[in-house]
This record gives sequence, structure tokens and C-alpha cells, in this order.
Amino acid sequence: MHPLMAAAGHRLVTPTYTGLGERAHLANPSIDLETHIQDILNVVKYEDLRDIVLVGHSYGGMVATGVADRARDRISQLIYIDAFVPRDGQSLLDLNEPARQRMQELTKSGDGWRVPPNPTPPDTPQADVEWLTERRVDMPIKCFEMKLALRGGELTLPRSYIYATRITPADTFGPFAARAKSEPGWRYHEIDASHSPNVTAPEALMALLGGE
Repeated sequence: MHPLMAAAGHRLVTPTYTGLGERAHLANPSIDLETHIQDILNVVKYEDLRDIVLVGHSYGGMVATGVADRARDRISQLIYIDAFVPRDGQSLLDLNEPARQRMQELTKSGDGWRVPPNPTPPDTPQADVEWLTERRVDMPIKCFEMKLALRGGELTLPRSYIYATRITPADTFGPFAARAKSEPGWRYHEIDASHSPNVTAPEALMALLGGE
């Protein structure tokens, strides 16, 4: 997405959460949703970012909601891409009950706190599978267990939902798409892609984001 955003004249900032990517050496059992919210809030603070279009994908919807709550004066709009959209007091596992048992089983087979990545969607090109496999790492389970606490009440920022229509049988993000279609205050879009269009359908995703 970086070259596409740059060509369109936008600055794309893609911070890495503590314990992931180039910060994987910091992974530990205490990392939770609040850690990741603070990661992004500090990028906003120390980069002095303003008039932000904040994008959250998948679990990132949990983080983006918390960041938007704390930095409402810095954010112009919020975009969820096939993401969880929590309300106050909800954790990711509250929003995805089938994942609770899976995560508990996976952590039992390891050291009790690492959750391996989900399988890559079957339509992901092999080159992208290889690229992703080298970069995806386990997540601390507390990220999924911790309930989001909104400090300023429900968000009223302009917000959009982009629903990836090549769904799995579980259709994890269908309820959030339905909410975006039915609640006032949302703009709703669909994209013919599987769960990570930023990897598998970047041009189509850019076309949607450019319209926002």
C-alpha cells in the first residue's frame, strides 16, 4: 500500500505493535490491548500527527477504536477494513466466541500465552503466502481477552466499514458489516477480496480508500 498511497499524494504511517514485526523481541505475556493502543497514541503524539484518517484492519479495529476514543481531536475519520468494531466493555473474544475455545486450545499446546496466526485465506497468491509467512508471528492472548474501555463515550467520528466479501464459513465480520449498513453515521463499502485486501487486492482497496 505504501507506493500506492505515495503516488496518490498521501502519507501512510504503519506503526508496529509491541511484540510483533521488528518488535517481536519484545513479546511477553503482559502485552495486552492497552499496550497496543498506547503504541499508536505515542506515534500520534511524537510524530505530531493531525487530521488523521485512522485505519484499523481485523484485530486493529479494537486498537483503532481505543485510539480514536483517546485522540478524538486528532482524527478526522475512522475506517475499518474487515475489522472488529467493539463497544465499550467488549473484548475481541466477546465479539468472536468461536475463537475463544480455539485460542484456549492453542495456548495449552504451547507456553500458555502465545496465539499463532490464523491460516492464510486460500485465494492468497503463493508469493504473498511466502511473504506473509516470513513476517507473521504469535500474538499474546491478553490482546484478545482485554475489554476495551471507552473514556469519552460512544464514538461520533465519521466512520466507514469496508467488508471483504470472500468470506470464510464463520463470516466473522458479517455482524459488523450489518451494523455499519443499519446504524446511522456509517459509510459502507464492499470489496471483492478475502480478509487482507491490503495484501491480496491493494489496487482495489486503494480505489476505495481514495474515495473516502
